[in-house]
Amino acid sequence: MSNGCAIPRLSDVRKVAVGTRNAPKIEAVRSAFLAYTEDVEVKGHRVSSGVSEQPVGFREIVDGARNRARAAREREPCDLAVGIEDGLIEIPELSGQVLNIGAAVVSDGIREGLGFSSAFAYPPGCVESSLASREPIGGLFDSLWQEQWQEQRQEERQEQSGEPSALSVGNIGKLSLGVLPRSEYGRHAVLCALVGFLHPALYGDLSDLPGPTSGMEDSVSESSGAYGHE
Repeated sequence: MSNGCAIPRLSDVRKVAVGTRNAPKIEAVRSAFLAYTEDVEVKGHRVSSGVSEQPVGFREIVDGARNRARAAREREPCDLAVGIEDGLIEIPELSGQVLNIGAAVVSDGIREGLGFSSAFAYPPGCVESSLASREPIGGLFDSLWQEQWQEQRQEERQEQSGEPSALSVGNIGKLSLGVLPRSEYGRHAVLCALVGFLHPALYGDLSDLPGPTSGMEDSVSESSGAYGHE
């Protein structure tokens, strides 16, 4: 390793800080780490993402995840810190199709691992408005779901409540009728971000993740207003 610091073995990890208070995201991190260690404390912290409330594009999504991980690490001593950020990506090769994807960044304070979730499409009725106004797509989706699928919701396998979908089974949880809940969706991204920590001999120095775009680091503050999409 170029800096002489050993990557912590996941079996030795005892405390993980997460840059959110969102329960499904915290559970995503907890379930990912429990695959490798039986005794781990996972604690969420309310931090700023430092990006817009509706991130668009891989750059902004990854910046948000990284900012959350770094901010969480500053909140308390921990072995590893994790940030998770979702956003929309437009794919020119697919005629501009827009998909939602989640990014996870795992940091030990020196090295950072990056992973992504699978991607899914939101209904067109909320995508266009979100891209045009940068309004969080979660709220737009909740409104559309309540308007168009009121009867269907009562027939779903999972009990539906009035809480925002991001705080329950998640948007993907509702769209998949509970088969893929938000916590499992996020877990995949965290697991993918951990591979470099699992195989340090193969991945070497993990500190080469590209840095934030110009001025992005300065936006990581409690005044940034980017708490709404925990």
